[in-house]
Amino acid sequence: MAGGVLLAASNGGIWRSTNNGTSWTNVFATDLYYGYGYVVAFDPNNSSQVVGSVLDILDGALARVSGRGTPFGAFLDSTTDRISEGFMLTAIAYVLARHHEPAFVAVAVLAVAGSFLVSYTRAKAEALGLRGDVGIGSRAERVVVITAGLVLAPWGVLPWSLVLLACTAWITVGQRVLHVRKQLMEAQQ
Repeated sequence: MAGGVLLAASNGGIWRSTNNGTSWTNVFATDLYYGYGYVVAFDPNNSSQVVGSVLDILDGALARVSGRGTPFGAFLDSTTDRISEGFMLTAIAYVLARHHEPAFVAVAVLAVAGSFLVSYTRAKAEALGLRGDVGIGSRAERVVVITAGLVLAPWGVLPWSLVLLACTAWITVGQRVLHVRKQLMEAQQ
């Protein structure tokens, strides 16, 4: 792709700007539409410049507060949250791989798996009629850690934010497993 800045969103849209983001052209279609989730912008000539933006952290909450939430909307929101998180962490892993940081690529993989399991353990607990929303690393906390890492990436913080993300995700998985076990044991008594 020749020149400019590319922007890829978790909903599959990829756009190009040749005027520093003043206007965008959809690479694969004629219509420009805005996605939700993380957005990654990068200069094809300098893959170390990755900028992240969070566009959907409050959409589910806004739908519930406004009374416009639906079960399918909640399902779709959760699904797109996983897509956007996986997309962002994969993009970060790619940049780290290009910078010959294999240990941090492995940490990014651990962060993806942990993040997905945080969501899965909650969903499975709730499917069993139990509470599964405990722990230190929910979606909001993960978004803050990733965003902070991206903002502070020029100072070398991004790889370490992945370490924090992976650790808090796996601790949260453990907390949720133990909480579900406790609820099931109490129900048997």
